[in-house]
Amino acid sequence: MIAVASGMEDIVVAAGVEKMTDVGTGASVDMLASAADREWEGFAGATFPGLYAMIANDYMHRYPLTREQLAQVAVKNHENGAKNPIAQFRNRITVDTVLNSSLVADPLRLFDCSPITDGAAAVVVVPLERAHEFTDSPVRVLASAQASDTIALHDRRDISTLDATVAAGKRAFAQAGLGHKDIDLVEVHDCFTIAEICAIEDLGFCKKGEAGRLTADGATALGGEIPVNTSGGLKACGHPVGATGIKQICEVVTQLRGDAGARQVDAEIGMTHNVGGTGATVVVHILGA
Repeated sequence: MIAVASGMEDIVVAAGVEKMTDVGTGASVDMLASAADREWEGFAGATFPGLYAMIANDYMHRYPLTREQLAQVAVKNHENGAKNPIAQFRNRITVDTVLNSSLVADPLRLFDCSPITDGAAAVVVVPLERAHEFTDSPVRVLASAQASDTIALHDRRDISTLDATVAAGKRAFAQAGLGHKDIDLVEVHDCFTIAEICAIEDLGFCKKGEAGRLTADGATALGGEIPVNTSGGLKACGHPVGATGIKQICEVVTQLRGDAGARQVDAEIGMTHNVGGTGATVVVHILGA
């Protein structure tokens, strides 16, 4: 986006791809863990489910989040994924499905975790004045913001708040000159159900400790106050790591163009939130129809 906006480039294709299913689970889990702190967390045997389980335990100790509310994140995202023809999992589930699935890292169970996935995504970025040469329904990039934090959880100020999400979100809203009530939908990085809970709060859509209740009440569902992960998120759509961030952009573009079919929401402005590691880096975009 910066290359195009600066005039250094005319047309840029931003693409991402990941093929994860051609290696064993152990190899893929180890490679994923390399995005976290290798020296302390990785060598001690901590995997991403283990690290996010630490976040979940800390969060549930400090804030009023029940296990059933956490499961509702997965239920909602599978409901959305069932309406998405490119989702990896298009099966509806219940709270009992989540609570009775295999324990991965307490309190996270199998259906709290995003899957190992193959996938690819791409977007074409052009100057706004040339966009109509390529499409009848261009989408504007209103903001693109990034922020970083420590790689290791033990160095964080607060492991239940992703400070990089807070900072990137604030920068994006400032760039776009918009507020939370202007956002019609948001795709967040729900690599685990607790990650969606944290993201909703850290982006400022509700106060800390409220996202579980809002999810259970349907506020983040397709017909809710702020639809979250209309695609099905990483949970149902899949998480091919290198493609996930751009896939989020593709979903918001599809929604803003009115091409989302059964999962369509009334949207003029959408947001995406993508995370590296357990919050070592975060990128937030705001797009407008």
